[in-house]
Amino acid sequence: MALINEHFLKLQENYFFSDIEKKINAFRVTHPEKKLLRIGRGDVSSPLPPACVEAMHRALDEMSREETFRGYGPEQGYSFLINTILKHDFAPLGIELTPSEIFVSDGAKSDTCNIGEILRWDNSMGITDPVYPVYAESNIMCGRSGTRGEDGKWSNVMYLPCTEANGFVPETPDHRLDIIYLCYPNNPTGTTLTHRQLKKWVDYALKNDTLIIYDAAYEAYIHEKSIPHSIYEIRGAKKVAIEIRSFSKTAGFTGVRCGYTVVPKEVTAANINGERIPLNPLWYRRQCTKSNGTSYITQRGAEAAYSPEGQQQIKEKIAYYMENARIIRESLARMGLTYYGGINAPYIWVKTPDGLSSWKCFEKMLYEANVVVTPGIGFGPSGEGFIRLAAFAKRDECEEAMERIRRWL
Repeated sequence: MALINEHFLKLQENYFFSDIEKKINAFRVTHPEKKLLRIGRGDVSSPLPPACVEAMHRALDEMSREETFRGYGPEQGYSFLINTILKHDFAPLGIELTPSEIFVSDGAKSDTCNIGEILRWDNSMGITDPVYPVYAESNIMCGRSGTRGEDGKWSNVMYLPCTEANGFVPETPDHRLDIIYLCYPNNPTGTTLTHRQLKKWVDYALKNDTLIIYDAAYEAYIHEKSIPHSIYEIRGAKKVAIEIRSFSKTAGFTGVRCGYTVVPKEVTAANINGERIPLNPLWYRRQCTKSNGTSYITQRGAEAAYSPEGQQQIKEKIAYYMENARIIRESLARMGLTYYGGINAPYIWVKTPDGLSSWKCFEKMLYEANVVVTPGIGFGPSGEGFIRLAAFAKRDECEEAMERIRRWL
């Protein structure tokens, strides 16, 4: 008899975002005449940059000719993309990495879930609260999170509150943790850390022999100089941090799927006997066994995102989304609502009006304003009383959604 992985039974029945879709679909069945406007979803609305499309067309043509056809590619990514990443994402920051420290994948979500496979199931861990739910749920699946309490918290997880009281800047723990997940610019709060604030985390990790999983999927939205684009801008970070990045919200690859993870050769963890083991070869071995790599066509498109044309097109798309963020922020201010973020990130974290719970606010906006937002409670206990707005909608929909919310209020 085959036995299941019973840790899956600890999960809620549906993934948080699947629950939202179920509620939206139920509304559409009962209100087919209503037009919904979605300003909570972290999915882009603009088409792919023309430079990327043209590059993928050329790559597809190559695949149609015998002399340029390619079969299996390198599991860690083609050198043409890896070298381009090093040249454009890290060299300008003064960060030195080697090609073998970059691993191309089908996106940041996969890597943030899978990275835990090279670490023991009984490591203690910390996550900021609120936080992207994948971090916690991927660890629940392997048993690392412990058991769920009545308050919704997991016994082997230390929650690092990001609240109004601390300016959404979490305090470093007062004791040692094995693994800590950080996401900056932050999803869902849209807030950031300065160099000084991030240095506190690197110093903590160096002092406590802690591994940081650093999700930098939204770094392209940073425009203030005081905000680091990479954790490796902090001295010593290559000894304690793995960084994960994505082309989804920069080049619009949410439906194409491409990202990469940086595993420095300096970063190590210990075996049960205390021997230091480099994580880079473990991740390489894991990828070679469990992945056939990202498609050649996709990687050519990602490479083109760094071309002069691609960079200009991406800057225009990001500027478009951040103009949406400005419109949302200024509209919220006129309505008298309290909000955070939306400066160096495409997310705006909004306090619910009249003390409504997150789900109640979601439902009232859905049925009374026909606007879809994201309930903050889905990101963790400290998300209660907030909703997440995103700047990825089309401009006219963004403006109309804010007008609907104004009338609803």
